[in-house]
Amino acid sequence: MSKILIIEDEEAIADLEKDYLELSEFEVDICNTGDAGLEAALKVDYNLIILDLMLPGVDGFEVCRRIRKEKDIPILMVSARKEDIDKIRGLGLGADDYMTKPFSPSELVARVKAHLARYERLVGNTQKAQNDIVEIRGIRIDKTARRVYVDGVEKTFTTKEFDLLTFLAEHPNHVFTKEELFQEIWDMGPVGDIATVTVHIKKIREKIESDGSKPQYIETIWGVGYRFKI
Repeated sequence: MSKILIIEDEEAIADLEKDYLELSEFEVDICNTGDAGLEAALKVDYNLIILDLMLPGVDGFEVCRRIRKEKDIPILMVSARKEDIDKIRGLGLGADDYMTKPFSPSELVARVKAHLARYERLVGNTQKAQNDIVEIRGIRIDKTARRVYVDGVEKTFTTKEFDLLTFLAEHPNHVFTKEELFQEIWDMGPVGDIATVTVHIKKIREKIESDGSKPQYIETIWGVGYRFKI
């Protein structure tokens, strides 16, 4: 049974989320402050974390940042704040998804299931792989260890950044739309926000490109999508 941590200061919302997740046979814990949530997240082996932004004590951004330094599990960030800058910041800190309140509990459950399924497939594939390496023009992607090196220097990637970079590098010169990339990497069809793809491409470029304004690896095909150049 997958174990989920909800870090949410609004008790009514947290209880509703817990009820729906338990109906789907998840084991659920709740923390109502950022401090308590962070402590629980780092001590207990959860499979996924649902993290509110506006928390007493340590806010959701800092909680996300500190969890991501220690663990690679899916983090689903939720907030009543609708500004794009909050979404960009949250995803940039390593969150795998961002939901804006109010949302339906059934949509939350659908996203949780999608993230868990994909994460479990990735972990299973990693355990089976042996020395699976992708190398293109100074970029070395170790799929087995899930590590990336640019000109011999290791760069830190979040789960989705790594998945997206690897997918594009394994399909060089192929142009993918944002919708295709979202479906492939997030595996959630219409229930997510494809703007997430743009944010992740930007973060990847910051790590692999010497000049982000003139990308040499991931090229934007205006009006269509992206491709990895060789």
